[in-house]
Amino acid sequence: MFIKIQITSGNVVPRMVRGQAEDSSLQDRGQWASKAEFLLAVAGQIIGLGNVWRFPYLCYKNGGGVFLVPYMLFLVVCGVPLFLLETALGQFTSLGGVGAWMKICPLFAGLGFASQMMILHSCVYYIVILAWAFFYLCSSFQTRLPWSHCNNTWNTDSCRGFDRHNMSDLSENATSPVIEFWEREVLDLSASVDRLGSVNWRLALCLLLVWTVCYFCVWKGVKSTGKVVYVTATFPYLMLLVLLVRGVSLPGAVDGIVYYLKPNHTRLMDPQVWMDAGTQIFFSYGICLGSLTALGSYNKFNNDCYKDCFRLCLLNSSTSFIAGFAIFSVLGFMAQEQGVDIADVVQSGPGLAFIAYPRAVSMMPLPQLWAVCFFLMILMLGLDTQFVSLEALIMSVSDLYPTLIRRCHGREILLLLVCLVCFLIGLLMVTPGGLYVFQIYDHFSCSGASLLLLSVCQSVAIGWIYSADRFSNNIKAMIGYQPLCIFRLCWRYLTPAMCIGTFGFSLMFWSPLTLANGVTAPVWATVMGWTLTLSSVSLLPLWAIYSLMNTPGTLQQVKKNPLYHVKIHDIMI
Repeated sequence: MFIKIQITSGNVVPRMVRGQAEDSSLQDRGQWASKAEFLLAVAGQIIGLGNVWRFPYLCYKNGGGVFLVPYMLFLVVCGVPLFLLETALGQFTSLGGVGAWMKICPLFAGLGFASQMMILHSCVYYIVILAWAFFYLCSSFQTRLPWSHCNNTWNTDSCRGFDRHNMSDLSENATSPVIEFWEREVLDLSASVDRLGSVNWRLALCLLLVWTVCYFCVWKGVKSTGKVVYVTATFPYLMLLVLLVRGVSLPGAVDGIVYYLKPNHTRLMDPQVWMDAGTQIFFSYGICLGSLTALGSYNKFNNDCYKDCFRLCLLNSSTSFIAGFAIFSVLGFMAQEQGVDIADVVQSGPGLAFIAYPRAVSMMPLPQLWAVCFFLMILMLGLDTQFVSLEALIMSVSDLYPTLIRRCHGREILLLLVCLVCFLIGLLMVTPGGLYVFQIYDHFSCSGASLLLLSVCQSVAIGWIYSADRFSNNIKAMIGYQPLCIFRLCWRYLTPAMCIGTFGFSLMFWSPLTLANGVTAPVWATVMGWTLTLSSVSLLPLWAIYSLMNTPGTLQQVKKNPLYHVKIHDIMI
């Protein structure tokens, strides 16, 4: 059985059964029914659109295979150590993102609040991608795929199917039906970021339906989440394999794969490449968002989170790498078909997955069937990331106010309010200018400076304030052995040094954000973006100041207080 004990000045005092509410009138916090649920939930959280949409897009944006060099470096130095840190932290304290930091290092509890703010931002814009995918899914049931021809009402006179044409025979203004479907039918994209326009009611309806599905996946907590991931975390792999086999069998696929693997070493001097590599690691691994801590908190105390860390990290990066083959094989095919360089096949931006992949499925036999399967895969990849993030957010708030939320229907009401507020804000992104707003959110709120700063603070809090040796001993208490000494070295030196260097280097070469169609972000958009960044990272110093002002005694006295550090953990007898 599982017994919670309190450790204070060396004394061990039994407290309560793990996962059971202290007050009988409160709902239980919950626990994973099996190890498989934990692995699938974490896999569903970290393996999502960042693997099949964001990673190939960043490779394309940053010169192809050269992106793999900083990516692997950040994975070894930052990704795996921070992944273990957050997962073990949640498992050791049995608390969500905010509560865990309050127990382990109260002065740095602002890390928990900052991560929850970033989850809130990501919930607003990440789900918009699923609304686009749902729109494509509905369009896939037509007799002829609407993005495969130029006979639609939204097509212009410049539309060309490119099936039997070489680009040299076409005018410079010629466009493809798949691009026109994306820009003119789905987005109704405006020419300027200053022209938001009215809400697209069809996209708004798609957004509402996706939010409804997310709500019912999370509303019963870990009990419902642990069951849904059996489908949402496994089905996408089947479809990815099918699309990969089809992609590499297309003519020109080899050229695309060579472009994907052959690095352009001159791009390594561009700080944006390193910035994108670091933020891709943090984004695709869910680092600094508090979700790993929340998922780990549902584990049994003696679960081997150390081995789980390596398994999940290997699975995540392998999926990203394989997905890149599926993307670039299709890009090579399209480049050969059109007689252009691979870099000119698709414009940069979040439309990559909605241009390259739809083009691929339109070339397959029974294209409607493959289109439906593909966009179902996109929806499932994004859904589990979205609802697991929601679960982490709701549980973190529940840990702070258990008597208010874990009673009657408090959790369901809180979840409904969060979903409703995020949906209303997300309506800005389903307007003609919504793609620009989406790109601002994506660039500033959960990427770049904010993730790098949080990772530095996490490493300092564990490596220096709490002590990396102490944390390693905590892990040993759970799994029976200590992690490799390289982890302590990373927590203390390598991870913060790598992140600080990347952050400072990017500031030196900072330039205004370039949006879709080459639109430069105006001053107000840049101010809005940095406001999003500060809304999360500013909670770190604000909480530290608040904590120092409201804690009796001097800083040294507080640090020596045995109650200052973690008091409770769980063991298996």
